Amino acid sequence: MKKAIHFFGISLIFIIHSFSAGAQQDTRVDSLKKYLNDARVKWNVPALSVGIIHNDSIVLLEGFGEREIGTGKAVDGNTLFAVASNTKAFTATALGILSDEGKLRWDDKVIDYLPWFRLYDPYVTANMTIRDLLTHRSGLATFSGDLIWYGSTHSRQEIIERAAFLKPVYGFRSNYGYSNIMYLAAGEIIKVVSGQPWEDFVQHRILDPLGMANTLTSTTQLKGVTNVAMPHNDVGDNIIQIKYLNWDNIAPAGALISSSADMLKWLKFQLHHGKISDSTLVKASTMREMQHSQTVMNVSAFSKKFWPSTHFKTYGLGWSLMDYHGRKVISHSGGYDGMISFSAFVPEENLGFVILTNKNSSLYYPLSFKILDVFLSQDTTDWSNDFYELITRNEAAEKQSREEEKSKRIKGTSPTLPLEAYAGTYTSEIYGDVVVELNNKELSLRFVPTPMFHSPLMHWQYNTFLIKFPDVPSLPEGKAAFVLDMDSKVHQLLIDVPNPDFDFTELNFIKNK
Repeated sequence: MKKAIHFFGISLIFIIHSFSAGAQQDTRVDSLKKYLNDARVKWNVPALSVGIIHNDSIVLLEGFGEREIGTGKAVDGNTLFAVASNTKAFTATALGILSDEGKLRWDDKVIDYLPWFRLYDPYVTANMTIRDLLTHRSGLATFSGDLIWYGSTHSRQEIIERAAFLKPVYGFRSNYGYSNIMYLAAGEIIKVVSGQPWEDFVQHRILDPLGMANTLTSTTQLKGVTNVAMPHNDVGDNIIQIKYLNWDNIAPAGALISSSADMLKWLKFQLHHGKISDSTLVKASTMREMQHSQTVMNVSAFSKKFWPSTHFKTYGLGWSLMDYHGRKVISHSGGYDGMISFSAFVPEENLGFVILTNKNSSLYYPLSFKILDVFLSQDTTDWSNDFYELITRNEAAEKQSREEEKSKRIKGTSPTLPLEAYAGTYTSEIYGDVVVELNNKELSLRFVPTPMFHSPLMHWQYNTFLIKFPDVPSLPEGKAAFVLDMDSKVHQLLIDVPNPDFDFTELNFIKNK
């Protein structure tokens, strides 16, 4: 009888503790929900969808705001957003499946599968492996070559072939340099090995088994789908809705469109080490390899100041890794035109979460740390407020810099040559052709493979002109400068549009004779 009473007492204590823990979590989540929406309003982001899974239970799956600005169309956990570079972990997983099947190895040479693959350095070409493709250590600068594919008509193979002209800025395997094009090459290897295009393989071997029924592999599949968030950009003091841009030619690096509900299934799969219920989709050893550090990333002085508990940052196979509050955090962000996303999981805490937004905004960043703080620590830092103030100061500094740049303009100058001398076709080995045309005594410029890149050429000083792409409002004003040769004839066109995503300066346009 005493044993029964003792057992009953232990059980009662366990029930009370469990109830208390559950109640505490409910309180935390309710408080977090308010924080998330307050931050969305503060940052002026139309839509936010967040999902959190903890100990195999969905503790939050909710949408805030509106799918399209000014419409009142509600957001929920099934609303679709472009998840962009979160796609990379799916591509790595697809290769992991083929590795499990013995059809390839991580350290196989790329040229064994893509004989036409070339990079600037022949040694790198000969020694680049599948692992290298997935770990951002090719030697290229971050985002190098992205103008080859962005909004262009170039095919996947042509994009990879043009990457041969990109000059590396680091030694092979010596530094981290984020590369979308290398992930595209990885996707082409999937096609060669499996006999299926990247889209079909990911659909049938990953999305379908995980039950990610609402996830799409292309913007072409959006037709007829209603619960879709629309992308938005800031233009001046206004928010404008923009169209979805097709990313099929770079799909393995960033084409997926998904929801918080579906992404939680993906994160649960990660936390279960490659298992779906009792069935193994990917071997646990392969999952560990993907979530293992491969390339060292810098922990900046800024990071050390704000997050002293973070001691390392690395990149695995399709995932970023760091430590935070003593736990390993595995994550990836995604930047699409007018949409930013983030997914993360913490294996030791059986915790995963996803943040989806529909504006080019850094809102996901403070929200990710707030969610981690809520579940990993007692830290109550208001990351939303702190980063909002920081970004506001940075924007003010950038505005002042632009004004100072304008003040340096040398007024009263004219082009060296008659305007017709500047007209013609200019070719970059990396990119292709740009055409400069003279109509009604005014010059204009257009990027032939990228129809949305077109602009009038407005004289600035001497042989330099201002450009602004009206179809790409997210890009700022830039400059186009014509360079003369020894015979005072136009020889070269230099273009610079300062922005964090696309390096126009690496495109060396030479005028055709």
